[in-house]
Amino acid sequence: MRFICGLVSILLLTQLAASAQENGNVWSLQRCVQYAVEHNISIKQDSITARGARYTLKQSQLSQLPVANGSLSYGRSFGRSINPTTNQFVEGDYNFLSASGTANELLFSWMQVRSTIARNKYNLEASIADLDQLRDDVSLNVANSFLVALLAKEQVAISQNQVALSKAQLDQTVAFADAGRLPELNVAQLQSQLATDSATLINSIASYNSSLLDLKALMNLDFATSFDIDVPQVEVGDQLQVYSLQPEDVYRQAATHFGSVKASRLRVMGADKNLTAAKAGLWPQLYLGYQAGTNYSTNYFNYSYTPNGFQPSGITYNSANHAYDTVYSPSYTTAQTSVPFNSQFNNNFRQSLYLSLNFNIFNAWQSQYAVKQAKLNVASQQLNEYNAELTLKQNVYKAHNNALNSIQKYQAALRANDAATRALEFARKRYELGLTSTVDLLVTQNSQFNAASNLIIAKYDLIFKLKVIDYYLGKELKL
Repeated sequence: MRFICGLVSILLLTQLAASAQENGNVWSLQRCVQYAVEHNISIKQDSITARGARYTLKQSQLSQLPVANGSLSYGRSFGRSINPTTNQFVEGDYNFLSASGTANELLFSWMQVRSTIARNKYNLEASIADLDQLRDDVSLNVANSFLVALLAKEQVAISQNQVALSKAQLDQTVAFADAGRLPELNVAQLQSQLATDSATLINSIASYNSSLLDLKALMNLDFATSFDIDVPQVEVGDQLQVYSLQPEDVYRQAATHFGSVKASRLRVMGADKNLTAAKAGLWPQLYLGYQAGTNYSTNYFNYSYTPNGFQPSGITYNSANHAYDTVYSPSYTTAQTSVPFNSQFNNNFRQSLYLSLNFNIFNAWQSQYAVKQAKLNVASQQLNEYNAELTLKQNVYKAHNNALNSIQKYQAALRANDAATRALEFARKRYELGLTSTVDLLVTQNSQFNAASNLIIAKYDLIFKLKVIDYYLGKELKL
């Protein structure tokens, strides 16, 4: 029954792989890396952070332009107030409208604005370097997960071969037992071995499917998507140039392009510019200003006078004739007309041009402590730069050492597999001649199976270690 389950699992795996190939869903390492970089959530978040840094830089650049503001107010006044057009006290209600505008241009600020722009530029470049570093990290993680899936797929192939080998040996032993050449015990032993190999195959298939799910999760790919990985022809010998590379050479090359190191250096330069801007805040700032305004009110009138003769206005005593004479005064008719809206806006228009020197007399030492904080930030960023370089150097030396160790492990596993394969061939021939027992054959066969598995593990471990070196050298991760 276990043998049947193993064959069914093999059939299902073959059908799934064929279906994935027919649907065009066989993915290479480059395709997996590209998809992960485009859909990774952390990369998208860092992209938003970089966009925010770009907006900050753009805003600081635009701050060099003049600042202009305008205001417009409309209302109604009640009771005693000052007429906005005549500046005289008036009684009564009236409507009013006023408009004004101001513009200011910073003429000199001791390089504060320029230093702020430079700081924001370095911060933007650091954000882009962080984003590049994250893309490289995601690519390396995908490569690692891809190689784990490749290893699992190779383990499935080895287990399939083991099942096929055990099945062939079982058929041969059954034939020998029917002919009386071997006892039934040998048949039972091989049936047990076939069942064990079938269970191993089922476990290998489960591990492979699990590795595919892990790879999908890392790529942010829908789990329901038909998916299989391409098995490239990888020649390990062509990738052993690490022998000729010294770790210091790898480190120097990595330091020129590694995102974390570039970002830390850029942030040091940004902190220096921020210190310059903070120091500039201690000095006065010179502005050129312009103001303009006008107003309108409904109680602003023009008056005209028309003479209409004389009217008695009093009497006076005439001492010459001892009589009273009547006094006449000219009489006028007064006409009141509202001043039009356009005329008031034109007549009341005012403007001024001025220079302004702004300086802090006392602001609770905020400017002084801003300088001190900026100095501390410079020191902190310098430590971050040193730490990034030190971490990179440690990782490069460790990766180089791991690669050399993996080369030795792979070569040892290769020799062990060759020896185990030759031993299995001799054991088979001896078994066919009846010169060795079934138990000895199975022990030799299991040794060869373990040696083949160890060789595959050593191979893909070496490939990954070499890809880590390529990662530090800035090479494209491909197989």
